[in-house]
Amino acid sequence: MRSVTREQAIAYRLDMNHLVHRLPPGSQAQAAYVGLQDTAPRDALLGMAARMEGTTLPDWEHPSLIQTYSPRQAVYVLPARDFGVFTLGRLPPDPAAVRRVDELADSVCDVLAGQERRGAYIDGLREACASGRIALRWDTTSLYAREVPRPEIDVPEARRELCRRHVRYFGPTTPKVYAWWSGLSPADARAVWDQVADELVEVDFAGVPAWVLRTAEAPPAPHGVRLLVASDLRLLGRDRDARFIAPGLRKLAPVADTFHPNGLLVDGQIAGAWGRKSGRVDVLLSQDLTPDQYDALDAEVAALPLKSSELSVRIKACSTAPVVSPSRTPRVAARSTRARSPRRRPSS
Repeated sequence: MRSVTREQAIAYRLDMNHLVHRLPPGSQAQAAYVGLQDTAPRDALLGMAARMEGTTLPDWEHPSLIQTYSPRQAVYVLPARDFGVFTLGRLPPDPAAVRRVDELADSVCDVLAGQERRGAYIDGLREACASGRIALRWDTTSLYAREVPRPEIDVPEARRELCRRHVRYFGPTTPKVYAWWSGLSPADARAVWDQVADELVEVDFAGVPAWVLRTAEAPPAPHGVRLLVASDLRLLGRDRDARFIAPGLRKLAPVADTFHPNGLLVDGQIAGAWGRKSGRVDVLLSQDLTPDQYDALDAEVAALPLKSSELSVRIKACSTAPVVSPSRTPRVAARSTRARSPRRRPSS
């Protein structure tokens, strides 16, 4: 049986999710291929910026994208052409459960009456979104719902495609993790998993069984600097043993706190945490950076789709952080007290 280390798994996920080599401008739908969780403040847009060159403020509502509760009943930005995969693909196979979803959708659509309605408190809205008949628009302050045509896709195929995407972008993975991610029950997730089993291969993932697509190839070593939003930290393993994308919320950065929930990725490893208020991006480092890495961090902040941006960098002492070389400390301290002016990202 093929063996996969945690480092190899992370390298594969980062590469598949375009967090090593960015997509060209205009690739909004590809950047959202497995969904971008849109937690406040506008995480889907910042997640897109980590994946696509030239991301701008309006890109979260590009015509190629759509929003709804999917998967895991959080607001996601999704490819509009694949709306059925992320909605009907979450329908349970039990006919009675499907009828319930359809009845809830009927009720929600009656309330909407053909109009876009503001308000997140329509009874049954979250569950009804699995019908594929309800889209959302969340602008970080208000949630709007509207009725849309039900996608024309075979429901069993939608389920299989959702499972394939999960394995392709988050492997090595397991049926248990897929159940968590999709929102299906463990039994229903396993039934869908079995339908695509011929496309998968079992591997030894750091001592436990897991699966990848048969077509998966060895990834290049990750390099570069990225500002990851909190939901993207799952790619590095958030479960107890730091293997899988879920379930769990294992702390990956020892310096992370309530105001710095996101991760600074440097050459495939978490080197600190960051947060922002408006355009001010505050980075807490758990290790020192090279001059080139500081410059890359400056460029990342300058390229964020914000009206304006400035950077502050601090090293936060913690028991598990690497020791910072005394010879480098003055350089870090100078950067921590000075706002960085936005600069154009170097072409790559």
